[in-house]
Amino acid sequence: MRTRTTSRQALTISTLLGVAWMFPGAAYAQAPSVSQPDRPATSETRMQDADDAADDAEDRLEDRIAYEIETHATLRKYDVDVEVDNGVAKLSGEVATEAQRAEAVRLAEAMTGVTSVENDIDVDADVDETIADRTKRGLSKTGEAIDDAWITTKVNWFLMGEDALEGSDINVDTDENVVTLKGTVASAAGRARAVELARQTEGVKDVRDELTVTAPR
Repeated sequence: MRTRTTSRQALTISTLLGVAWMFPGAAYAQAPSVSQPDRPATSETRMQDADDAADDAEDRLEDRIAYEIETHATLRKYDVDVEVDNGVAKLSGEVATEAQRAEAVRLAEAMTGVTSVENDIDVDADVDETIADRTKRGLSKTGEAIDDAWITTKVNWFLMGEDALEGSDINVDTDENVVTLKGTVASAAGRARAVELARQTEGVKDVRDELTVTAPR
């Protein structure tokens, strides 16, 4: 899926890079090509290349688990951190019930590439009150200030991770916490999913759907 970002507030480079996890190398797509002299393959360079590939794979797995948790009906409101190391998914954070804790583990275990799960999620019956208080103060579940730029970035992150939106071209614009979606999607189901993901994003007051359903090219 291709997204184009606009908002009433400028996005920093580091923020924009945070939504590019579904497209390895996308941040460098516009960089000029520079010829490099061929280097002989050695056991050291091959080992380094293998390590880099393994790190990239774990980063993608980490993001995929985080996406599943953040779009889950009963888990998305909670701050659950995910780290993957040598196939071991380490979960931490807080949820309100044991059932939610178990569901986070189930989502991680279901991912191809996860060999085991270390569950360090705490169960806190008062966490819902803490989150509600942060929401009243205009903060995210992790305590970040929510503004238009933050919302635009988060919506883009959700859209880029959604399989149903493959082949779509969506522009996300946020103004005073109201998100407008413009562009094209490949199906009515994809359109509905894009609107749903935007509506569920923290801090969003309303979503204006100006998407068009067109056959994928």
